[in-house]
Amino acid sequence: MIGGSEAFRIAHGLIDKLATFDAPVLIEGETGTGKELAARAIHYGGLRCNGPFVPVNCGALPEQLIENELFGHRRGAFTGASEDSPGLIALARGGTLFLDEIDTLTSRRQITLLRFLQDQQFRPLGARQHQQADVRIIAATNSDLEKEVARGAFRLDLLHRLKVLHLYLPPLRERQSDIALLAQHFVRAASARFGKQEIPIDGPTLAWFERYHWPGNIRELENVVYRGFLLAEGASVSIPAPPCIAGVDMHRGEAPLNYRRAKDQAIADFESRFLTDLIREANGNVSAAARMCGAERRYLGRLLKKHGITTTAP
Repeated sequence: MIGGSEAFRIAHGLIDKLATFDAPVLIEGETGTGKELAARAIHYGGLRCNGPFVPVNCGALPEQLIENELFGHRRGAFTGASEDSPGLIALARGGTLFLDEIDTLTSRRQITLLRFLQDQQFRPLGARQHQQADVRIIAATNSDLEKEVARGAFRLDLLHRLKVLHLYLPPLRERQSDIALLAQHFVRAASARFGKQEIPIDGPTLAWFERYHWPGNIRELENVVYRGFLLAEGASVSIPAPPCIAGVDMHRGEAPLNYRRAKDQAIADFESRFLTDLIREANGNVSAAARMCGAERRYLGRLLKKHGITTTAP
């Protein structure tokens, strides 16, 4: 984990503390802020570092198969079950089970998880005896679970079970001084991965990096740097500024905005904030987001792509 800003140092210091306690952790933060990376840091910095780290995307678990995915099954438990199969909980025994996008679980599946968390016992499908699970639970979400509870979409008792310890990861816009460090790191990573000689990022590019809102956070920055580095033909990485900050002259500092540029920038900033909140409320589902805001899905998809906002479902 890379950074030196005050917001980063606070979060990083808390990660070190959380790692020393073998208790459930809830990590909250916007999409792209590094929640799984933080979960891995907690795991590998703690007592279970020699055990497995098993990540699970709750949004990708089939509704009708979630118990089989989590708890496993015995041979003959259902048609096609020709042999025993351990679930994700068994695979995480002695280590950490990381439940990402925990807010995507339906009410019924929240009850299934709650029963397990109450005593850490589970029974594989087709088995007669319960098993004890020796796992640490770390959950993550890009939603405000307190608000989800208030609107009846998330169980309060499950929130209490998950939020024994809590970590909030700040968005990149609150870590402005870390942006250049992260960008140069991604250049080095891309150089090592793709076998291209490392080159620096030029000043004008770093200047608009520090002014941009980064709705997709660190993941968006990584993608922008990778693309700019791989396509660079000169002695440095030079990436044009997006339209929302096009009224800034990167070589001479901030130029006065005329009416049209000021209007365009205000609209772009509004779109970015609105779409970020909208896609978070829709749990990353573009179709659901389109229905919520009354927009045509294809048009909304173009806007999301324009602002670099990450989605998780069609």
